[in-house]
Amino acid sequence: MFEAVEELIGEHADLEKQLADPAVHSDQANARKLNKRYAELTPIVGAYREWRQTGEDLDTARELAADDPDFAAEVKELEKHREDLTERLRLLLVPRDPNDDKDVILEVKAGEGGEESALFAGDLLRMYLRYAERLGWRTEILDANASDLGGYKDVQVAVKAKASHEPGQGVWARLKYEGGVHRVQRVPATESQGRIHTSAAGVLVTPEAEEVEVEIGPNDLRIDVYRSSGPGGQSVNTTDSAVRITHLPSGLVVSCQNEKSQLQNKESAMRILRSRLLAAAQEEAEREASDARRSQVRTVDRSERIRTYNFPENRISDHRVGFKAYNLDEVLDGGIDAVIQACVDADSAAKLAAAGEGD
Repeated sequence: MFEAVEELIGEHADLEKQLADPAVHSDQANARKLNKRYAELTPIVGAYREWRQTGEDLDTARELAADDPDFAAEVKELEKHREDLTERLRLLLVPRDPNDDKDVILEVKAGEGGEESALFAGDLLRMYLRYAERLGWRTEILDANASDLGGYKDVQVAVKAKASHEPGQGVWARLKYEGGVHRVQRVPATESQGRIHTSAAGVLVTPEAEEVEVEIGPNDLRIDVYRSSGPGGQSVNTTDSAVRITHLPSGLVVSCQNEKSQLQNKESAMRILRSRLLAAAQEEAEREASDARRSQVRTVDRSERIRTYNFPENRISDHRVGFKAYNLDEVLDGGIDAVIQACVDADSAAKLAAAGEGD
C-alpha cells in the first residue's frame, strides 16, 4: 500500500510544479484537470506525512517509556492514532468512482399505488430538495408532471454542488445510492377507514453529462412538439411548447413540458437525455470489463426495494446495508445524511475487501 503512496507523492509534487507555471493556466481545461487531480491527491499526501511523523513520535515515546513509565500512556495514544491513520490511508487509496465530483439529474416517478404513490413521490422530492439545501447545493426542476392531489407522477431535477468542495463530497458521490425502489407504509390521505397501505416510488439518479462526453449525431434524434397539459388534462398553455425527444439508436424517449418556452423545454430534455446516455454507456462498459468490481451496494437489482419509510413506527430502513432508525420525520425533512453514510461505508468496505482479495 505504502509503495503506491510514494508514487502518488511524486505525482503530487510534479503537479505542484506544473500548477506554479503561469503558462499552464493559458489552457483552462488542462488547468482544471490538473487542479482536480492535485485536490484528489492532497488528502492522501497529508495523511501519509502525518502517518510517518506519528511513527517517528511513537518510536521516541517508546524509548522514553523504557526509562520513564510515565510515557506509557502517550505510547498507547500514539499507537491508537497511528492505527486510525493507517485505516484512513487505506480508505483514501480505495479506487474512486470517476463520477464522484459530477452533478446529477435525479428523477422521481410514482409507482403502484395511484394518488398515494404520487403523493409519496412528492415527499421524496421535497426530501431531496431539503437535503440539497442543507448542503448548499443548487437545484433546478427540469420537468414535472403533477398529480391531481398535489403529488407528482414524475419529476426531474438537476442538482449541482458548490463551485468547490472536498473530494468525495460531490453530488453524485452522495446521491448515487438513492437509485431504486422506495417503499412507503402509511395511512393514505385518500383512506377513510384508517388502514395502512403500502405503495412505492422509483428514483433514478444519473451523473449529468457534459456535451463533450456524449456524442449525439444530428440524425440520431426525432423531436416532436405538442401542447403542455397539467393535472386533469387542463391546458397549461395554448402553444406547442412541450417537447418530446427520441434518441433513435437507443430508443430512449425524454419529454419536457415544465417551461412555457419550447427552447427551454428542449434544452432540459437534452440534459436529461445526455445524462441517461452517459449512464447507459458506463453501465455497458462495466458489464463488458471482466475485471470491473461493482460495489455490493450498487449491484442491487433496481426492481427490488432499497428502502422502506414506515410512518406508523416513524422508521426508516435501508435494506441493502441493514440501516434502521426511528427518525423518519427528520429524514423526510432532508436529514438523510446518516442513511447515505451507511451506504458509503458499506461501499468502501466492499471495495477494501475486493482490494485485499487482489493483493
